[in-house]
Amino acid sequence: MRVASLLLALSAAAPLALHPQWTIQTPTTADLRGIDNVGKGIAWASGTNGTVLRTEDAGYLWQRCTIPPNAEHLDFRGIQAFDANTAIVMSSGPGDQSRLYKTTDGCQTWTLLFTNPDKTGFWDAIKAHPVQPSDQPNCQSSTQAIAGSILGDRAVHKSNAYDQVKIPSFYLATFTINSSCSKDTLNASASAIFSAPGVASFAASNSVLYQPGPTVFWLATARQLIQYETGFSSPSHDKVVTVCGMHIPLNRATPSQGVFSFAVRPESVENPKPYKLSNGPHCRKADIVAVGGDYQNPNDRTATAAFTGGSNKFQLAQTMPGGYRSAVAYDPTTRTWITVGPNGTDISTDDGRNWRPRHPTNNDAPDADQHWNALSLPYAVGPHGRIGILNPSALKPLSTKP
Repeated sequence: MRVASLLLALSAAAPLALHPQWTIQTPTTADLRGIDNVGKGIAWASGTNGTVLRTEDAGYLWQRCTIPPNAEHLDFRGIQAFDANTAIVMSSGPGDQSRLYKTTDGCQTWTLLFTNPDKTGFWDAIKAHPVQPSDQPNCQSSTQAIAGSILGDRAVHKSNAYDQVKIPSFYLATFTINSSCSKDTLNASASAIFSAPGVASFAASNSVLYQPGPTVFWLATARQLIQYETGFSSPSHDKVVTVCGMHIPLNRATPSQGVFSFAVRPESVENPKPYKLSNGPHCRKADIVAVGGDYQNPNDRTATAAFTGGSNKFQLAQTMPGGYRSAVAYDPTTRTWITVGPNGTDISTDDGRNWRPRHPTNNDAPDADQHWNALSLPYAVGPHGRIGILNPSALKPLSTKP
C-alpha cells in the first residue's frame, strides 16, 4: 500500500507531457508581416524582398510564389486572399514604393493594380472582400469582383479636382477590382480625416484598419481609434460624413510608441444610429481590444493594451501583456483574444481586461511564443521566414486566474 501511494505521489508530481502549442516552419529567409487565412487549408503570407507564400494543405508545405514585377526590393506588409488562386498584396514604403498587386492564377503571374499617388504618402493597411450580387444592381460581373480600402499615413490628399484643402490628412481610399463590369479603380482619398503633426498609423501587422460595413471604416492611429462613416441624416435624409474619435490610453511619448493593432468581436458591433445634426456624431459601441507599446523597448509592459468592454470608451487593461505587442486577434470558437510580439504571447478570456502569458510547453521550442509580427488564426508570422501554426488547445486557459 505504501509503495502504491508513493508511486501515485510521484506520478502526480511529474510534469505533464503537453501537446506543443506551435508548429513552426521557416520556408523563407524573408521577414514576414502579412498573413491571411482563407480557410479550407488555404493561406497566404507576405514579407520583404517581394516575398509571397501560399499553402493549400493547412501549412504542411508553403509554395514560394513568383515575385511580382519590379517588386524585388518591396516590403509586402499586407495581403488579402480569396481562394487558392486569387490574392492581392500591398507593399509599404514612401511614395511609389507603396503598391498593390493582384494574382488570379495561384501566384504564377501578377498584375500591378495601383501605385501610391502621393510622393510623401505611406500605405499602412489594406482590407478587401468579395462583392455580393446585391451590391451590383446595374451589372452582374462574370468574375468575382473585389472591393476594399487602403489606409495610409498623413499627407495632403486631393479628394477631387476642386479640393483645395492643404491640411495633411490620413489616406483612406476605396477600390474595386476584378470586375468584368468596370476597370480596376482606385478612388480618391477621403480628405476629412485630418492629422496633427507627429500622428501616424503603424504598418506592423496589417491590423489597424477594419471595415464593419460597406461605407464604415475604423482605423487606428498611434493614439486613437477613428470611426469614419458615410450615411444620411435624420430626418432630412441629407448625405453626411461622420468622423468620431475614441482616445486609446497607450503611451505615445516617442515616435516608436503607440497603438500597433486592434481587433473587434464582430457580433458586438452596435447597429448604426440615424445621424441627427443636433446631436453630432456617435461612436459605435463594440468589444474592441487594442495593443501596442514601444517597439524599440519591447520588454516594457507599461500601458501595452486597452479594451472597451462593449462601450465606446477605452480603458487600460488591468493585467498587461508581457511587453510590446504588434498584433491581436479574436478567436470566436473559444471566445479568446490572443496577442503576439517579439518577446512573448498572451491570451485574454475576459475581453481584454486581463492578460496571461502563453509559455511554451515541454514539447515546444524554448522560444516558440516569441518573434511574431502578425496574426491570422491559427497562423502567425515573424522575422527570418518564421511561420507558426497555433494548436487550438493553446487558446484554452489553464486556470481561471488572470
